[in-house]
Amino acid sequence: MSENKRPRGPMGGHGPMGGMGAGEKADDFKGTMKKLINYLKKYMVGIVVVMIFAIASTVFSIYGPDILGDATDVLVNAVKIALTGKPLVIDYNRIRDILLLLLALYLLSGVFSYIQGWVMTGISQKVTYKLRNDITEKINRMPLKYFDTHTHGEVLSRITNDIDTVSQTLGQSLTQIITSVTTVIGVFIMMLSISWIMTLAALVVIPLSMFFVMGVVKKSQKYFRSQQEYLGHINGHVEEMYGGHVVVKAFNGEEDSIKQFNAYNETLYHSAWKSQFISGMMMPIMGFIGNLGYVLVCILGGVLAVKNTVSIGDIQAFIQYMRNFTQPLSQIASISNTLQSTAAAAERVFAFLDEEEESVESSTPVKLENPEGQVTFENVHFGYNQDKIIINDFSADVKPGMKVAIVGPTGAGKTTVVKLLMRFYDLQSGKIKIDGHDICDLTRSDLRDLFGMVLQDTWLYNGSIMENIRYGKQDATDEEVIEAAKAAHVHSFVKTLPDGYRMVLNEEASNVSQGQKQLLTIARAILSDPTILILDEATSSVDTRTEVLIQKAMENLMKGRTSFIIAHRLSTIRDADLILVMKDGDIIEKGTHEELLKQGTFYAQLYNSQFEAS
Repeated sequence: MSENKRPRGPMGGHGPMGGMGAGEKADDFKGTMKKLINYLKKYMVGIVVVMIFAIASTVFSIYGPDILGDATDVLVNAVKIALTGKPLVIDYNRIRDILLLLLALYLLSGVFSYIQGWVMTGISQKVTYKLRNDITEKINRMPLKYFDTHTHGEVLSRITNDIDTVSQTLGQSLTQIITSVTTVIGVFIMMLSISWIMTLAALVVIPLSMFFVMGVVKKSQKYFRSQQEYLGHINGHVEEMYGGHVVVKAFNGEEDSIKQFNAYNETLYHSAWKSQFISGMMMPIMGFIGNLGYVLVCILGGVLAVKNTVSIGDIQAFIQYMRNFTQPLSQIASISNTLQSTAAAAERVFAFLDEEEESVESSTPVKLENPEGQVTFENVHFGYNQDKIIINDFSADVKPGMKVAIVGPTGAGKTTVVKLLMRFYDLQSGKIKIDGHDICDLTRSDLRDLFGMVLQDTWLYNGSIMENIRYGKQDATDEEVIEAAKAAHVHSFVKTLPDGYRMVLNEEASNVSQGQKQLLTIARAILSDPTILILDEATSSVDTRTEVLIQKAMENLMKGRTSFIIAHRLSTIRDADLILVMKDGDIIEKGTHEELLKQGTFYAQLYNSQFEAS
C-alpha cells in the first residue's frame, strides 16, 4: 500500500460499537478487566466518590414514591371521614410539608446524579486520553514488520472505535450498573416493607420478563453483527470506488461496482430491518408483562386494602416501585452484554499495547559529530522470517561521497538493503557500519537523521506545498524552502499553481500530477541536507524531460554525499562510481558500468534486455 493512500476495507467504524459486532466477546474477560482496572487505579478516589453519589442519588429517588403515598393517604383518610357524614377537612399543611420534602429529595437526587455524572465523565475521558497516548507512543516503538503484516485499518480501529467503546462504557455503563443494582436492592426492600405478599406477586413476572428479554437479545445479536459487518463493507466499497473512480471509469467497471454495492446494501437493509424490529419488540413485551404484573398487584392490593392490611397510598407507592424494579433489571441484562463488547474492545487495545517492540537502544549510544558517510556491509544475513533468509552474506565497502547503484531483478533484495541500512529491520547476523560504528550503537533517531530518502511511492500529506517541503527540515525558513524547490526544479511549476506555495494539497494529493508529487519529495530531500542519500526509483514516475532536470539537480545534490540509487532503468546509473548487481539476495557482480558490460555476464544481459524491444 502506498504511504499516502488511506486505508480502506470493512473497518469503517461507523454505527453502534463502531467496527465491532454487537455481542462480540473477549477471549479473556477477567484478564482484560484486570488490565482496565489498573488504568482506573489512579482515579480510585474519584470512582469511590462516584459510587457514593450514585448510591445517594438513587436512595433519595427511591424514597419518593413512599413519601408520595403518605400524601395520598392524607387525602384518602379525609375522604373516608367525609363519607361518615362529617365535613370534608383536608390537612393542606401536611400535604404541603410532604410535597416540599419530596421536592427536596428529588432535588438532592438530581444534584448528586449530576455530580457523579460530571466526575465519571472526567475519569472516562482521562482514561481514554491516556489509552490514545499510549497507543500513539506504542506505534512509534513498533517494528516495521508489524505494519507489513497488519492493515492500517486494524491499527486505526484500535485507536478510534475500540477506545471509543471503552470510553462510552466507562462514562455511562459503570454508573448505570451502580444505580441499577442500588435501585433493585432499594426498591425490593421498600416493596417488602409495604407488603411481602404483594412483593411475591410482583416477583412472579420477573422470570417471565427476563426469559423474553434474553430471547430477544439472543435473537437480535446475529442481525446486529451482520448489520455492523455490512456497514463496514459498504464504507470500504464506497471509499475504494471513490479513491479509484478514474480506474473504474477507464475499465467500464461502473456496472460491477453498482452490483457489488447493491448486494452489500441489500444485505445491510435486511439485517438492519430485522435487528431494529426484533430489538424494538423488547419494550412492548416488557410493557405487556409489566401490565400483567400491575393487574395482579392491583387485584391483590385491593383485597388487602379492603382488609385494612395496606393503605391506598401504599398500593400507589408499590405500583411505582414495581415499575422502578423491572426497568433496572432490563438495564442490567443489557449492560452485561455491553460489558462483553467493551471487554472485547479493551482486549484488542491491550493486545496492541502488548505487541513486541523494536529492540532496545544502546545504553551508551554513539554520537557522530561530523559524519562522513562511509558505509560498510559485513557478511549481512537477513530474512523477514527467521526460516527464510533472503539476504545471504552481503558485503560491500562504500567510501564517503561515492555514488552507489543497486540493480537487479524484482525480488533480488534491493529495497531490503535500504531498509536494513536505516534499521527498519534488525539483521539476523553480520554488521552494517557507518563511519566505522555499528548502526546498532547509534540511536534510531540519530541514524535516520543521516539519511534523506526519495521513494517511488510519494508521501505527501494534507497541507500546503510549503509545509510538505518543510517536512524535511522543520525549522527551515521560507527562503530555504524556495531555494530547495528551485534546486529540484519545483519552483517553476509551483508559481503557476493557484496560491503558489500556499496551495493546500488534498488528502490524496491528487490536485497535482504524479510527476509533480515526485519533484516535491525530491525538494524535501534536498532541504534536509542529508549525509547519505537514498533514491529508490526516484525518477520512475516522471516524463523524460523532467527526468533530465531531476538528474541535473541530483548531480548537484549528490556531490560530497554518499548516495545509494535503486533503479530498474539502468540507463540512469551509468555514471555511478560503483554498481552492485544483486540476484536472490547475493551480490553476484560489482564494478562500474563499463567494467560490467565488458564482462558480458548477468549485468550486461540485464542492461541489453532493456533495449531489445527497440
